[in-house]
Amino acid sequence: MTSEPPAPVPSAPESSVPVPVPVPSAPVPSGLRERKKERTRQALSDAAVALFLEKGFDAVSVAEVAAAAEVSKPTLFRYFPAKEDLVLHRFADHEDEAARVVAAGRLAGTAPLDALYAHLLDGLGRQDPVTGLCDHPAVLAYHRLLYGTPALVARLHGYRGRSEAALAEALGGDPLDARIAAGQIVAVLRVLAEENTARIAGGETAGEVAADAVAAAGRAFRALREGLPY
Repeated sequence: MTSEPPAPVPSAPESSVPVPVPVPSAPVPSGLRERKKERTRQALSDAAVALFLEKGFDAVSVAEVAAAAEVSKPTLFRYFPAKEDLVLHRFADHEDEAARVVAAGRLAGTAPLDALYAHLLDGLGRQDPVTGLCDHPAVLAYHRLLYGTPALVARLHGYRGRSEAALAEALGGDPLDARIAAGQIVAVLRVLAEENTARIAGGETAGEVAADAVAAAGRAFRALREGLPY
């Protein structure tokens, strides 16, 4: 049985939306040894998430995860220093995404906020899970695990802090101004995603939320442009 393709997401007015610039992906390990390590890391994370979804995060020990992945506990900890990191590994590629968007935009002559706005609209159009506008069952299950586990929510703050730091460096200029701006931008992206996630968790489909998600993104970025020099 095949699933239906995502419903089209309504577009913002063409005149106000810059064309998304190509954004380089997070660095991919190039050597054979590094690629093997990355495959192991992904396999460990997948095994852990499957167990956590089945039994609950707190009900599964690190020893159980190691046994399911057929590795020793010391090996597991070499890849993931904390149990929470096994779940948040799926965020790893997104940690410096905003910074990469800004850097790519600058190369294309696009202002940082315009590049980030265009990237967000593109993500909404693709129903990228990171935007919250995704109702695939596997994504919904992952969100329930993530946001329903206090230890994971707490660990997520560290991820957001690193994301802010990378974005501030990419924005440049006065270090304090850049940190303040990065904090506001990351907060806006978080709140927008959480709103989409909450509505879909409440029973709406991604298609039903899409128009409001695009409109909210437009309002949020207008507010950012009015207050930030980027």
